[in-house]
Amino acid sequence: MDYKSSIAVLLTCHNRKDKTISSLTALYQCIIPEKFTFDVFLVDDGSTDGTSEAITSQFPSVNIIMGNGDLYWNRGMHLAWERASIAKDFDYYLWLNDDTFLVKEAISDLLSQNFPNAIVCGSTQSSESYNITYGGFNRNSNQLIIPDGTFQKADYCNGNCVLIPRKVFQVLGNLDYIFHHAVGDFDYSLRAKKNGIDLFLAPRYIGFCESHSEVPRWRSVSLSLRTRLKSLYSASSGCYPPQFFVFDKRHNGFFVACFHYCTIHLRAIIPSLWNLKLK
Repeated sequence: MDYKSSIAVLLTCHNRKDKTISSLTALYQCIIPEKFTFDVFLVDDGSTDGTSEAITSQFPSVNIIMGNGDLYWNRGMHLAWERASIAKDFDYYLWLNDDTFLVKEAISDLLSQNFPNAIVCGSTQSSESYNITYGGFNRNSNQLIIPDGTFQKADYCNGNCVLIPRKVFQVLGNLDYIFHHAVGDFDYSLRAKKNGIDLFLAPRYIGFCESHSEVPRWRSVSLSLRTRLKSLYSASSGCYPPQFFVFDKRHNGFFVACFHYCTIHLRAIIPSLWNLKLK
């Protein structure tokens, strides 16, 4: 029997059953190259909307791991990856957001060039505007890189759809558990660059995912100061100060981290400061 390379697809979800089912449906409709096979490891982080039951009914082969409801994205993905790596020494690990809907060619495109020592991230676009929403960034401009039909190098990436080969996992290990929800994906890809591991952008858009463009609660002028600060210090905050300080110090240095720690709080106290250039 010919050897088939194995892929562990990693997801985490919480109380958005319809999106999770749609994401899995799109995944299972993907064209898988002949010499590849995949298994799905999904963390259901305390859903109460029947997500696990629906997945078991429609996709019985999915390995469901129950969370405690307090994992959020990074720690949920950390648990999925941990369980997958214990179950088998996979050739590849594929991060997939449960609100990302792959096109049929997505996985084929990610694997279309052999990068055993590099990460490949996929770009997504809006199904309404067709504008780019997530993917790989150029660090100098902090702008998303538009797919151009070739494998372009990126500096860091969103975690919506990211392919990581075994050799990279052996060097970098899992996502850093210190991050609760946000910046774990940025941290992982930046750690890769520091270790001499290239990050490539897939040549075409791999699917659709709408941008979360609404103003965060922690800088909403319509909310009270107390509510804004409480939101800033919630696990789902994209700038949760203690964890963001760790990220910032690791990748931008101590003084930049201290500066941003102060400006984040200033912007929560006086949201209008968001429009000023405090970078």
